[in-house]
Amino acid sequence: MLKLTRSLLLAGAAAFLANPALAEDAPNPAATTAEATKGIGPGARPVGAQWSRSPVIAPHGMAATAHPLATQIALDILKAGGSAVDAAIAANAALGLMEPTGNGIGGDLFAIVHDPETGQLVGINGSGRSPAGQTLEQLKAKLSAGATSLPPVGALPVTIPGTVDAWFDMHARYGTLPMEQVLAPAIRYAREGHPVAPVIAMYLDRGLKNYERQQATTMFDFTNARATWFKEGRAPRAGEVFRNPDLANTLEAIAKGGRDEFYAGQTARVMVDYLQRQGSAFTLADFAAHDSEWVDVACVTYRKGYELCELPPNSQGFAALQMVNILKNVDLSQWERGSPQVLHYITEAKRLAFEDAARFYADPDFARAPAELLSDDYGRQRFALIDPARATPAFSPGALIAPKLEGEGDTTYMTVADKDGMMVSLIQSNYRGMGGGLVPDGLGFMFQDRGELYSLDPAHPNAYAPAKRPFQTIIPAFIRKDGKPWMSFGLMGGGMQPQGHVQVLINLVDYGMNLQEAGDAARLHHDGGRQPTDALAGSPFDTAPVDTLGVLQVEPGIPAATVEALRAMGHNVEVESTGIPFGGYQAIVRDPVTGVYTGATEMRKDGQASGY
Repeated sequence: MLKLTRSLLLAGAAAFLANPALAEDAPNPAATTAEATKGIGPGARPVGAQWSRSPVIAPHGMAATAHPLATQIALDILKAGGSAVDAAIAANAALGLMEPTGNGIGGDLFAIVHDPETGQLVGINGSGRSPAGQTLEQLKAKLSAGATSLPPVGALPVTIPGTVDAWFDMHARYGTLPMEQVLAPAIRYAREGHPVAPVIAMYLDRGLKNYERQQATTMFDFTNARATWFKEGRAPRAGEVFRNPDLANTLEAIAKGGRDEFYAGQTARVMVDYLQRQGSAFTLADFAAHDSEWVDVACVTYRKGYELCELPPNSQGFAALQMVNILKNVDLSQWERGSPQVLHYITEAKRLAFEDAARFYADPDFARAPAELLSDDYGRQRFALIDPARATPAFSPGALIAPKLEGEGDTTYMTVADKDGMMVSLIQSNYRGMGGGLVPDGLGFMFQDRGELYSLDPAHPNAYAPAKRPFQTIIPAFIRKDGKPWMSFGLMGGGMQPQGHVQVLINLVDYGMNLQEAGDAARLHHDGGRQPTDALAGSPFDTAPVDTLGVLQVEPGIPAATVEALRAMGHNVEVESTGIPFGGYQAIVRDPVTGVYTGATEMRKDGQASGY
């Protein structure tokens, strides 16, 4: 039985339905307004939690994405004989058009694939590097005086977009349909248009306002972005048909010319010429040299035969694994899910894991994270630092040494599974907002600003260096059950991702929630502590103060008594009713006996899970 009070359940659902942040400025029958839902709460359900809905169940294939049309594209590709990888690429290409606030071919991609032929999980790191010919000192010379970090806009935070190369590497290994067929649906929607979804419309409006604020303090070229998304001086509204013929042409060129068109052909020449005009040090040779990397997937055991599996640095996947190794030292199920004890332990475990992430996670070609980070013994050591009754004012990273090598939260998550048992856990992002504001001439997509996540402290493992990948927030995930791949899932949203993965795992394993309930249940989001972009503590570059305690944001579904108890324990708690900081969840589970799929999607987004 779920250990959630009825008041908690109804409060969470009512707060979501009354959410003013999801309202549209113009009357729109497709959008729910706050005014229309005043004085009324959710209806009743005959089974399951009153604040949730049924998961989707289907025998042959399943897709869960942040946009219903992208989900349908994935299913169409599966029905046409495509593999789960084909369908994932097709849906991801469509999301770059339909959800430009979260992703696009100007960004990076990470994925975990369950290969049914081997029964193994394989990972791909499709993240890009910095210019090979620019040193840290040369980069600093381009920054404003006294800057302690890279800006979020303009040419300086741009790293090479890795998505397209990752598509083609995945396709070469697991694809069955030609790329022209895989990319055709996204090309058609880009040329003919698609209706904008409500939550994406809200994010587009927020994005425009943010870029306009940035322009007041930072010089960057927003002309092409305005012409692509904001032609009328405003963001597209929910239900309006949006077209991006430039992106259609770009995807068509990639479909015909392959990976080399994007990294060495005419498309690459347009990108490099544009970036150099903006002051970037990138060259055509930098783009031609880019290559994704197949990587090992790391797993740690939680309990009851469940293992969480993540990708290694330069991503933050190990932070979720470290949280699991800490939390398995306490039986959370002894308390109700919405209790202060459960939220306190999750928060303190997150703070401990993120201190290590800020100290050790970086491009492994330059500095490898210590192997001890994922040991059970280290998890017990970190757990012993948690005071069960009080929030610890400040934690420090573990006393570990990262071995050196020679030379030294916006995103979309989606998952697809096919009739043969192949499952794809894929996450793709332009990083902050829609990216850094720069749209190369006539190409219809925005460059990511992922380089904002480099540290400028030369002693830090994550310090900027030539041809180096920055720390990455985006992480796909898998859960193994009794040693076999069982669940493909993820949760978008910067630093929310590791703590979201762990909360979903806890909901499933400790509280017996079904797949949809595990995502719909009220979440916490802790923000604060030292970051991978900060200077090392005590170094000459460590001049900015660090908020060591941070802020604990909770959704309205967390009981008021729990909020007050957490404040009495010393946590800085804020009740956040917009749903924005808490990520976007998608998941697919495969029954190991029948092969039947169960899918779930995120109520805080526009998405859909569907199967056949």
